[in-house]
Amino acid sequence: MPLITSAGIGSGLDLESIISASVAAENVPKMNAFVKKEESLKVELSAIGEIKGALSKLQDTIEKLADPDNFNKRIANITQPTSDDGDLVSVTPTKDITPGDFKIEVVALAQGSRAVSNDSLFATTDDVVSASGGTLSFAAGPDKSFDLTVDAGATLAELRDAINDSDDNFGVTANIINTGTEAKLVLTSNVTGDNNDLVITNDNAELDNVSTVANAGGAGGIGIAAENQAQSAIIKVDGISITNDTNTFKDAVQDMTITAKRQSVDGETAKLAVSYDRESPTKLIDEFIANYNNVVGQLGFQSRVGKPLNSDATIRSLSSQLVNTLATNLTDSGPFESIFDIGLGVKKDGYLEKSSLVRSLSVAMDENFDDIGKAFAGDNGLAKQFEELLGNYVDSDGIMKQRETNLNTQIDDLEDDVINHEFRMGELEGRLRKQYSGLDVLLAQMQSTQTYLSAQLSSLPGFTRNKS
Repeated sequence: MPLITSAGIGSGLDLESIISASVAAENVPKMNAFVKKEESLKVELSAIGEIKGALSKLQDTIEKLADPDNFNKRIANITQPTSDDGDLVSVTPTKDITPGDFKIEVVALAQGSRAVSNDSLFATTDDVVSASGGTLSFAAGPDKSFDLTVDAGATLAELRDAINDSDDNFGVTANIINTGTEAKLVLTSNVTGDNNDLVITNDNAELDNVSTVANAGGAGGIGIAAENQAQSAIIKVDGISITNDTNTFKDAVQDMTITAKRQSVDGETAKLAVSYDRESPTKLIDEFIANYNNVVGQLGFQSRVGKPLNSDATIRSLSSQLVNTLATNLTDSGPFESIFDIGLGVKKDGYLEKSSLVRSLSVAMDENFDDIGKAFAGDNGLAKQFEELLGNYVDSDGIMKQRETNLNTQIDDLEDDVINHEFRMGELEGRLRKQYSGLDVLLAQMQSTQTYLSAQLSSLPGFTRNKS
C-alpha cells in the first residue's frame, strides 16, 4: 500500500484536527503561562528601573549637598561709579571672607617702565648698533632678567627682532618709532611696581647706545623719563591706602582679591557689598526636596495594589530607611539637631516640604548660615547619612542592581524554557503523527478488505444485496 503523507488521507478521518487539538491542549496553557510570566517580570523590571532612576537623581543631589563648598560661597555686589570710563575695580571673594560693605578708590594703576633711545643716535632702522657684537643684559626687579647675544654688524631693526623673539625674554617689548628725521628704539617692560625699572647693561661699549647703563658706568643711550618709570598700584579701601606691585590686590581685604581696572576720577569710589550666597544652597535644598519626593512618589506608585512590587519587602524597607535617615540626629551643627530645625518638615503622606513650625529656612539662614552647611555637609551631616543609604541601593553592587540582574536572569531563563517547551511540543506532535499514521494505515487496510469482501460476496450465486 502506498505511504500516507497526511494524517487521515487513508482512512478519511480528520486526524490533522485531532493532532492539532491534542498539541494545542498541551501547548496553549503553557505558552499563556510563559507570556504572563514574561509580562510580569518585565513590568517588575520596569518598576525597579523607575525607582532606581529616582534614587540616582536623589543621589546626585546628595553628592552636591555633601560638598561644603556649596554652602560657603559669597556674593560680591559692586556698584561702579557713574562714569563712561568703564568699571573701576573687579573683586573675587573667597568662601572665608566676612560679609561687609566697603568703598574702594583707585589712586594709581601699576605700570611697567618705558625706555626710549636718546635723540640723534639712529637715523634709520638700518643703522648698525655694533660692528663687533656683544651681549646685552636685561633686568627688571629682583628676579627678572635675560641675556641677549648681539651679532656683529646687527642693525637696529635686527636688534628689535632679536629682543622680541628671544625665548628667555621675561616681558620686554621692542618697537621702533620713526619721527621722520630719525629712528628711536622704544623698550617697554611689563614688570610693574616701584623701583622695578628696566635696566640694560652690556659687555661692549659699542652697545652703549642701546643700553640704559654705559659699559664704563653712567647713563647709556637709552633713558627712562620720570612719567615712564615703573610704579606700584595704590588703592584706598574705606580711606586706608594700600600699595601693591601689580593691579591685583590679594587679601587687601582679607580673603578677597581686588583688581584695579582704571584710575579714579576726582576721588570716585566703587561700593562693594559682600554677603552670603543664600540663593545657591536654597536652590540645592529645593532640589533635594523635589528629588526626595520623587522617590517617595515612585515607591508609592510602584507598590500600590495591582503592581508587581505591592507588599515588596525591599520597597517597604527602603521607605522605612528613608524616613529614619531624615530623622537623623545632627551633631556639630550649632543649634540644629535635625533637619526640622532648619525649616524642613514631613507631611502625613511622607512627602518632604518647607515648614516653619520650628523656624523657616530663611530665618535659619539669617541666624546661623554657616551651620546650615554643617547640617548637610558636615562629617555627621544629613548628606553623609543619605550617601551611605543610597549607595546600598544604587551603586553597581547595590540592592537595585542585584534585583535587575536577577530579573534579567529570570527573563533569559524563561526564553530558554520557551525554546525547550517548543522542542517538546515538536516531539509530541511527532509521536502523535507516528501513532495516528499507524491507525490511518490500519483503517485504510480494513476499508480496503471490506470493499474486497463485499465485491466477492456480491458475485456469489444466490447472494442478494439489500435494497435501501
